[in-house]
Formats: sequence, structure tokens, C-alpha cells
Amino acid sequence: MPNANNTPNPYHFPLLLGIFILAFFPGLIGPIFNSPFTLLSYTCSLLPWATPSAPLQPQTSTTATMSWTQKAFTLPAKSRGSYLITDHVMEKVPEIKDYKVGILQLFVQHTSCALSLNENYDEDVRADMSDALDRIAPEDRKGNLYRHADEGLDDMPAHIKSALIGASVSVPITNGRLATGTWQGIWFLEFRASKHQRKVVATIQGEKA
Repeated sequence: MPNANNTPNPYHFPLLLGIFILAFFPGLIGPIFNSPFTLLSYTCSLLPWATPSAPLQPQTSTTATMSWTQKAFTLPAKSRGSYLITDHVMEKVPEIKDYKVGILQLFVQHTSCALSLNENYDEDVRADMSDALDRIAPEDRKGNLYRHADEGLDDMPAHIKSALIGASVSVPITNGRLATGTWQGIWFLEFRASKHQRKVVATIQGEKA
């Protein structure tokens, strides 16, 4: 009579097959265990009382748009001296009023004049500044200071002064106005003795109102 203990267990083969699959194909563990839950979720969604999920809504960016404005204008012809031009700039660049926040950059396209920010009230400050620059870079009447003298005695000193002061200024814009200090104004400094017309390029970058 055969021994009952030798009867093969019907669960051995599926168990061994499962161990084999998991040993050599571990990537199948997730899908095998997730599939019953996926099927259950899908079945529940078909029930009459199931509430459909809301569709995804498009996202709207609220990032402020930066804007550029650039234009050129000509300054009134002036002889040597320092001049306050804030009002003239506002007149020639009315686009300043369109900006909620930004930067105005002014660049003069010449090498014997300059732009600066300085005292906007007392005219003596501008006269003193011109005199001080004349002392720093005087005319070479004896011919022993400068090599370049092709365009007159005032030309080389004008180049030196232009390099010292600079060809550009940047002023912040706040709510359509230049955010200068109480006593600050935009200066134009002419370093040649005779009158010259000077061109200025104005560039605004910022957020419009």
C-alpha cells in the first residue's frame, strides 16, 4: 500500500514558480501587487454613485512682463559749462511715465562731454565743478602737457574730463517718475569752448504700469 506521505503537494509547483519569477524578474513585484488594487479602483469608478474626478485646469503665470524702450534725442547746443537737464530729459523721454518700475539709462555719444548726477539747486555748484575740472585738466598753452593738439587747446582736456566723469548715468524709475534724491539732478557737462550739439541715447527697461 503506497505511503500517504509521498503524495505530491499541489501547491508546491505554483510556489516554486512564484519564487523563480520573483528571483529573476524583481521588477514584476510592483505590478503584481498593484494590479488587484488598480482593477478594484477601475471597477469602483464604474459604479452609478461614483463621483468623477475634476479635470485638470490650465495654470496661468502671473510673472510680470519686462518691457524695453529706446530712443535718441539731441541736447541744446551749449558752450563749456555744467548744465541741469532733468526737465529736458523728462520732456524728450515721456515714456518714463508709462513704467511702474524700471531703470532709465542715458548715454551721450561723444568723447568731449559727459553726463552726471549731482546738485540740482545751487547754480554755483555747477560753476565750481567746471572750474575744478579745468584745474585738473588745464589747457596746454606751452605745449608740454599733451601730445594730441590737432583740434585746439581745449580738445585734449575735454577728453580727459569726459573720461573722469563718464558718458552715462542710470536712474531708477518708480511709479512713472525718476527716483532721484531731493537734491539730485541730471547734469550735462560740455567741455569744449565752442557750442556743440550732442546726441543722447535713452534706454528704459522695466515693468509698465
